[in-house]
Amino acid sequence: MARTSVTFDSAGIEIAAHLYTPDASAPGPRPALVVGHPGTGVKEQTSGTYAQLMAERGFVTLAFDAAHQGESGGLPRGLEDPAQRVEDFKAAVSYLTTRAEVDADRIGLLGICASGGYSLSATGGDHRVKAVATVAGVDVARQFRLGADGTQDPAVFQALLDAAARARTTAARGEDPGVMTMFPETAEQAGALGGEHGVEGFDYYCTPRGEHERSAKFLAWQSIDKLAFFDAFHAVPLIGPRPLLQIVGSRAVTSWMAVEVHQRATGPKELHWIDGASHVDLYDRKQYIDPAVDKLAAFYTTHLAGTR
Repeated sequence: MARTSVTFDSAGIEIAAHLYTPDASAPGPRPALVVGHPGTGVKEQTSGTYAQLMAERGFVTLAFDAAHQGESGGLPRGLEDPAQRVEDFKAAVSYLTTRAEVDADRIGLLGICASGGYSLSATGGDHRVKAVATVAGVDVARQFRLGADGTQDPAVFQALLDAAARARTTAARGEDPGVMTMFPETAEQAGALGGEHGVEGFDYYCTPRGEHERSAKFLAWQSIDKLAFFDAFHAVPLIGPRPLLQIVGSRAVTSWMAVEVHQRATGPKELHWIDGASHVDLYDRKQYIDPAVDKLAAFYTTHLAGTR
């Protein structure tokens, strides 16, 4: 398996990516996957892990940094713009169609966490995508509005919108509006704010377990009001008759969102549970990733098997 650094354009923004190609020879162009990272993540973290493992299974894979994040261009830094995030996936598909080693008629999307929601939106509107799967998939807009478990007090998001409004006014006056920090200083503080899910996120992003220098761990304040009206699941009915696979941990507090997607889907669909796994376990825990990759490989082998 070889990894190559590449770039491509997404609505005028240069996107940085890693292209993974299998070592073994193939009789012709291969099926390919675009792999998207969680919110505030980068391609060197869990999306790169899945991209590498799927390349070892015979797929050409492309793990990319979202616009405004990681090594990709775009200002302000740390912006989570749902429309741009969806465009990034479509631009990645466009890039793969230009690669000689890729069969342009056999391209799928794989979205992890926040990219799960974005990949569903992108697939709904882009018929070049022949199959889509998510791992620990969420609609990050729902997560901000309703909380990871769906029970958040509405006042929490209203307060975030107040802060975002103040930040826009501050910027208009030529002053630095600052950013929204995603993690507190300690795991204990993360637990007080977000329970076990908060602790696990802190453990992945803020310790040697998974941290990366380009994983910003903050959002530009404009992200909040952009997320206020976005609905990653609106386009789910448009995915059918193309197939959808969702892989979810049985202990994931975010799993209610995958259930909602499953109910909305109109084509071939499967909600596959990984027993004992939490949301973040599916980022890097080998005992949970291995069965997830087995399932993904079988899904894409089946549904990206044909041509034209």
